Amino acid sequence: MVANMDPIHVGSVYAVFDRAFGIGLNTLPVEAVFHPRTNSVSLEFRYEFVSYRQFWDETARRQFIAALERYNEDFEARNLINRHRQTRSVYGRVIGRLEWQTARFTTRNVAYPIIELGYRFRENSPFFATLSRPTVSEETRDAGAGRTESRQLNMYFTRAQAADLARIFEQSYLLGILGMHDGGHVAPAVFDELPAAQDPSPDGYEHGVEEQTG
Repeated sequence: MVANMDPIHVGSVYAVFDRAFGIGLNTLPVEAVFHPRTNSVSLEFRYEFVSYRQFWDETARRQFIAALERYNEDFEARNLINRHRQTRSVYGRVIGRLEWQTARFTTRNVAYPIIELGYRFRENSPFFATLSRPTVSEETRDAGAGRTESRQLNMYFTRAQAADLARIFEQSYLLGILGMHDGGHVAPAVFDELPAAQDPSPDGYEHGVEEQTG
């Protein structure tokens, strides 16, 4: 805990998601909320009619920043390869916390998925990427056939989008925001009113090979 304060909205970024059935891409707004009591940042967004809160603790945030630095080095050196199985976790893995629900008054599920840090070519352009693995909800872990599992979440970022998120993930940035709030500030209900989706803007990277599965 860094302070006994309510959650604080600390920024907005964009991330790229697969469209339904994996056809095309869609850029969606993501709200970042800092939770001083747990020293974690939740990324909050709505994707395919489900509301998500993906939590990153300080250790995971540092790994995200370090992974992005390695990705940028590989990008500049033109070392990126188009083989998703090899690149999806090339920069490491972290344990996250995921909350999801379909509507405000439905059950909120909680799970602790492995999040892989790497990159992926989509539509012949590379994206820095996080992959949240499917994980059984804690509320239904002992329910047998009635267990609820989180879906696999692929989030892609252009270099500019990833840099925006890395800035928010910096502990010094979060502590600076914290210092501007006296008694704390409750984060808004970001699922209700989010900015409109954007068309994805992948980074320029000459690569004429279709994605390989091996």
